[in-house]
Amino acid sequence: MPFVFEVKVVPRSGKNKWMLDKSGKLKCYLKNPPEKGLANKELVKLIAKALSIPQQDIKIIFGQTSKNKRIKVSVEITFDQLLSFLKIEKQQSLFE
Repeated sequence: MPFVFEVKVVPRSGKNKWMLDKSGKLKCYLKNPPEKGLANKELVKLIAKALSIPQQDIKIIFGQTSKNKRIKVSVEITFDQLLSFLKIEKQQSLFE
């Protein structure tokens, strides 16, 4: 079953970096500008590399021209596994 997740991208940031923002939403900093689909291509390439899957197995199903995107990958994983592949540690609340 494919896995769908949302990510907010920050194009033209000069670096490639994944993180969770304060609200727990996935955020990706991209080097490329949003012109001519360059940032989208870079995003797909970064996800493919992190998950060790072909780029064809990744689709941007919403947000082609938006900073907020919905991504579908054709592998069965959980959000926590995705964070692990992207080398992002979930922040634990101090009051749990």
